Amino acid sequence: MIQRSLLMDSHALFRALLRVMALGIAISGPAGVAVVRAAQPDFQVHGFLSQGYVLTSENNFFGNSTSNGSFEFTELGVNAFWRLTPSVHAAVQLLSRRAGESSNGEIRLDYGMVDYRAVSNESLDFGVRVGRIKNPLGFYNDTRDVAFTRPGVILPQSIYFDRTRDLALSSDAVQFYANRRNAKGEWELQLGIGNPDVDDLDTELSLLGADRAGDLREELSYLGRLMYERDGGNIRVGLTGAQLNMDYAPGVGDPSGPGSIRFTPVILSAQYNAENWSLTGEYAQRQLEFDDSIIYVPSSLKHFTGESYYLQGSYRLDPQWEALVRYDVTYLNKDDRNGEDMATLTGGARPDYSQFAKDWTIGLRWDPHRSWMVRAEHHWVDGTAWLPLQDNPVPSETERRWRLFTLLVSFRF
Repeated sequence: MIQRSLLMDSHALFRALLRVMALGIAISGPAGVAVVRAAQPDFQVHGFLSQGYVLTSENNFFGNSTSNGSFEFTELGVNAFWRLTPSVHAAVQLLSRRAGESSNGEIRLDYGMVDYRAVSNESLDFGVRVGRIKNPLGFYNDTRDVAFTRPGVILPQSIYFDRTRDLALSSDAVQFYANRRNAKGEWELQLGIGNPDVDDLDTELSLLGADRAGDLREELSYLGRLMYERDGGNIRVGLTGAQLNMDYAPGVGDPSGPGSIRFTPVILSAQYNAENWSLTGEYAQRQLEFDDSIIYVPSSLKHFTGESYYLQGSYRLDPQWEALVRYDVTYLNKDDRNGEDMATLTGGARPDYSQFAKDWTIGLRWDPHRSWMVRAEHHWVDGTAWLPLQDNPVPSETERRWRLFTLLVSFRF
């Protein structure tokens, strides 16, 4: 049985910290905060708070969203940065996230690391980070918690699945990085080795189909990302590759044997940024392999490959307003794109449409102040491949075609 441990025994300390910060902001205002940062440039504290509303025509997304909508989408984070020496930095972030049944708002260590920069000059940076590190997957995974950095209320689910969020989010790892700059552009390479976070129910449901008697346990995994930019970010391209390893350890009376699971995603990313508009696309293939001893996975699904992509355009109407359009496609198994094989294999318990999702999205962003953001977006979805499993525990009772409306208000300091 999956067991989740709290980072702290109580939320009291975290809430007290937030109250103190909020009081300081209220008393001093933006100018007061600026003075503190200017006086102490080697220590900075920032944070964010986002509250969302979700309404769906059918199916549930981040709570019971089909009747009057759901307010069970809240993100709250506080982070700190220390410059210990010119070459050594430390950073930490605590995060509380509520998103329907899958995230209950408990406080967790989002990241906490020490960064040693061995070389730093006009053309080259080289260093190493140690600790809990956000996984550099694609364009957005390592900043996905901060709503201001996301291209929409929710990320493109074809690449950034919320229902396996913890698995992709961060690792306890060692990461080497290098940045090389010259007249032709800037190259950034990140290579990491460490243990992913697999101790959550969403990951077990996605991989093993139910809350099994045993546990998923992390094994040493590998991740790398190479990014290239030119003309100050006018063109950005990237390649991400990872091998995330885990084991299944049977529980008492478990009919399954122990075995390993290997998840190997590869992501291609590209973006063009003009003065008032941007065009972004990402494509991924995801190999998933199970040992034969894990009986919960049928033999025909011991090794398969998922495929997904999105194309997204945004247009800045003026400094405060931005419009978004996106087409997002997911196939859980590229050899069973229409899901017929899965529906036959499970006797309809997993409908054919549970194996794919095609999502048209339009959205609007308003920034009334540098510290505030309001987003609204509407989705027309065909398929349920990325629906949160805990919010929809019986796949056969979901609807193939559904609509999703989201509204998000965010504050940062």
